[in-house]
Amino acid sequence: MTEVRLIDIFNHPITQKYLRRSGVHHAVSVTENAFQIAKERRVNAELATKAALLHDIGHYEWYRDGKWDYKEYRKHDIHAIKGAERAHKLLIRIGENRVVAKEISIAILLHTDSYLPFKAEELRTPLQRVVFEADEMDELPGGEHHNHKMSKQEADRRLSKIDQQLEKSRRPLEPS
Repeated sequence: MTEVRLIDIFNHPITQKYLRRSGVHHAVSVTENAFQIAKERRVNAELATKAALLHDIGHYEWYRDGKWDYKEYRKHDIHAIKGAERAHKLLIRIGENRVVAKEISIAILLHTDSYLPFKAEELRTPLQRVVFEADEMDELPGGEHHNHKMSKQEADRRLSKIDQQLEKSRRPLEPS
């Protein structure tokens, strides 16, 4: 089984399609936030960053009269459910370990309370909390965080940097 990197996930056509809806800038920022939080808390940073990158791929575009309707979106939002399913299917397709794909997908499922009739705070695992908090750190009123722009080249650069840091942490220390 090959190692699935963030850059591999990001450059997949399915990811590209859905991140155009939810915002590349937001996805990359949340990935960076998750990396930092996971390192500080000694949570698996590889799983946290993958879940953070894909956390909003379930977004649906709610438009009314050609304009984004945030209230309508919030009223009918199930993006975490759709995103968890899409992420799982995508991760399996690109060769991710099935256990890892499930754990990432569940973190995506619980990255928001927006669709739940209750708060999931006490139910979240440390990994799920990292993704939830990383997303919250980047949120702006009215969903404006989804409208910030970032070029594909900038996203590639920033995600590659995280991939390099993850790779360093996976390598066993060399004897001195």
